[in-house]
Amino acid sequence: MTYADYIALAVFVSLWMGYSAVTDGKLLSSRRSLSRLMIENRRRWIMNSLRRDLKMIDTQIMAGLQAGTAFFASTTIFALGGCFALLGATEQAQAIFQDLPYVFHGGRTAFELKVGGLTCLFGYSFFKFGWSYRLFNYCSILIGGIPMMSDLTQDAEGARRQAERAVKLNVYAAKHFNAGLRTIFLSIGYLGWFISPYVFMALTAFVIFVLIRRQFFSEAREALLEDETP
Repeated sequence: MTYADYIALAVFVSLWMGYSAVTDGKLLSSRRSLSRLMIENRRRWIMNSLRRDLKMIDTQIMAGLQAGTAFFASTTIFALGGCFALLGATEQAQAIFQDLPYVFHGGRTAFELKVGGLTCLFGYSFFKFGWSYRLFNYCSILIGGIPMMSDLTQDAEGARRQAERAVKLNVYAAKHFNAGLRTIFLSIGYLGWFISPYVFMALTAFVIFVLIRRQFFSEAREALLEDETP
């Protein structure tokens, strides 16, 4: 491990934390990200369920959200298995890297530390996806507890509070899902560390650039803003 490696790792963590803060509106609240705009639409969806008796639409949406979360959770499990397999084949992997040009060779210990860091990334994303899946499950139960339209006249305020609780839980689940997905995206930049710390920094910056563009300057974001009054 060289000073360039430590600097690259610090840049990686700083960009990760900075991007998370900007996307969540903690640093840049004047321009809403795609994720924050979707929070408003999540609330609109669940509050609309107060005005319909058939909740099959809501259950189908929740099933889709859970299926996507379960897919990424299982994917990270396979990635974790690949990392452990790579630790068991360190010599073979190093032999491949040594034959490649422009690759920095830091020794067996440095290679194992890098693989260990990659394992931690996938482990972190797995726990995020797992907790998100569980929260989506809880949210589906809360949505099922929203009263029918015929009962709204008896306790309209209670029904609204029930829907608000479902909205909050759905938003929390989405935040954990986005955190896990963000980690998978950044792991692509982390792979550059196996070549050199400079490629690590450049690839991480490129991934952050792509994510920022999608969150703040994408066509999907513009589509969500079309119905809003200036």
